Amino acid sequence: MDSPELLRMHSPPLEGTQKGDVYSFAIIAHEIVVRQGVFYTGNDMSPKEIVENVMYGSKTGFRPLLELANCDEGIIQVIRKCWAEEPTDRPDFQTLKSIIRKLNKEIESGNILDNLLSRMEQYANNLESLVEERTADYLEEKRKAENLLYQLLPKSVARQLIHGQSVTAEAFDGVTIYFSDIVGFTSLSAQSTPMQVVDLLNDLYTCFDSIIENFDVYKVETIGDAYMVVSGLPVRNGNLHAREIARMSLRLLDAVLCFTIKHRPKEQLKLRIGIHSGPCAAGVVGLKMPRFCLFGDTVNTASRMESNGMPLKIHVSSSTKEVLDTFKTFQLELRGEVEMKGKGKQTTYWLLGENTEPAAISEHKEMAKETNL
Repeated sequence: MDSPELLRMHSPPLEGTQKGDVYSFAIIAHEIVVRQGVFYTGNDMSPKEIVENVMYGSKTGFRPLLELANCDEGIIQVIRKCWAEEPTDRPDFQTLKSIIRKLNKEIESGNILDNLLSRMEQYANNLESLVEERTADYLEEKRKAENLLYQLLPKSVARQLIHGQSVTAEAFDGVTIYFSDIVGFTSLSAQSTPMQVVDLLNDLYTCFDSIIENFDVYKVETIGDAYMVVSGLPVRNGNLHAREIARMSLRLLDAVLCFTIKHRPKEQLKLRIGIHSGPCAAGVVGLKMPRFCLFGDTVNTASRMESNGMPLKIHVSSSTKEVLDTFKTFQLELRGEVEMKGKGKQTTYWLLGENTEPAAISEHKEMAKETNL
């Protein structure tokens, strides 16, 4: 660290001064003796604050803390002489050499240089353990930050951003998109305090988040009372996307039927669900607070399926039904033709449930019944 007089100069000499070097020697010697880091003051001060105090401090000067019961008084006096505020009061290196030789004879514990080297070794060992501790803290914070990023973006996308790679939009031939909202939410919000609305949505979507973890789906976003989930991206899963969303929808609907609104416990929360399957594109939008967004007509149609649905029912498009029929386990009921904005009349269905028994077992039971008859 530069001496006070050099810090105050507008254009200090590049080679420094001998008196400035003596001051620097004192700061280094203090660091070795105290073993608390550079310019230890006992207070949590930033480097900028320390430099400003050294430059504009009192007449006696702002210096590190040097009050050690286990330190030789002679060493303390040498350090204080070397960092004197007035450069002329500091000894030159020839005088300093003589003082150190005198101390070598007076100190019974050994050579002062040996003592300083011993302290330097201790300081290095302490510094090594401190670096290991700080590294462990850094790795832990890095893990927490990455886990948070994995909650905000798909892991494959998050990893690309962490490694500084650009994330290009990608097209997907087959996905199933889920939309849901709460019927009467505007009226419910008007009759509730803002904190009650926040608590309601937090409780509901915390419940939803714990459920969807059991399925191969990705939660895209929540906006107010709207909840959007997709399956089939960013990792493709064949035709399983429709099955995963259908099963998830049934679980969420069951959860809503048992859900209690804390500030209105006698009211039933009316969730409206719509799902649709088809192609779409997905990519990251923005650099500050980047968002993973879906694009395409499939997204719009899924939203229309939800808005044209009914409370506590799962509204399914014909394209999703075609995929679900291949599994032969889902129970669907024809709703009929529904007029949708921008889409015209669409044939839609209600998803009622799923037969958990495999088709082969069901057929075997039917054959057994016929045999008994």
